[in-house]
Amino acid sequence: MSNQTAHDEEHSSPIKTPKQLITVIALSFLVPVIVIILLVKMVDSGVRTGSGSDAMSHEAIASRIAPVALYNVTIAAPVEESSGPKKLLTGEEVYNKLCMACHDAGIAGAPKKGDNASWAPRIAQGQDLLFKHSLEGLNAMPAKGGDPSLADIEVERAVVFMVNQSGGSLQEPEAPAEQ
Repeated sequence: MSNQTAHDEEHSSPIKTPKQLITVIALSFLVPVIVIILLVKMVDSGVRTGSGSDAMSHEAIASRIAPVALYNVTIAAPVEESSGPKKLLTGEEVYNKLCMACHDAGIAGAPKKGDNASWAPRIAQGQDLLFKHSLEGLNAMPAKGGDPSLADIEVERAVVFMVNQSGGSLQEPEAPAEQ
């Protein structure tokens, strides 16, 4: 007796008949072709962006390139509840609160406070036009410097303060009569 067992089969294969062999060969060609066709269909079923499609319309393009957010230059004014009349700010207080942000550095073409040369043409246009531009806004400057809670006279006082610091000689407007 020996320790070796007899092996009837040297090698074993899952394919035993010619029919199984033909089936495996056919499937090995068909399965990849079907997978490729399905992938092409999936990729091709996306949105068409060529000429003549809706994706190239002016409205669709405008919606894609529209800014995500809009820039708002107004300052949200806190709601103050007071029992008495509002204390009006002086021109210097308004200037220090709002105007100096642009008029100290000359941002966006704003004339610098104290720069007589840049203020001279504006002063020559007259006090009424200066007040109008400060109240309604001009170019990059928002109306009332971006603080809609300011009274018109406060804005006008700030204009007088800046102009008088820049070579002008405007009279500060009178405060309205108390009611």
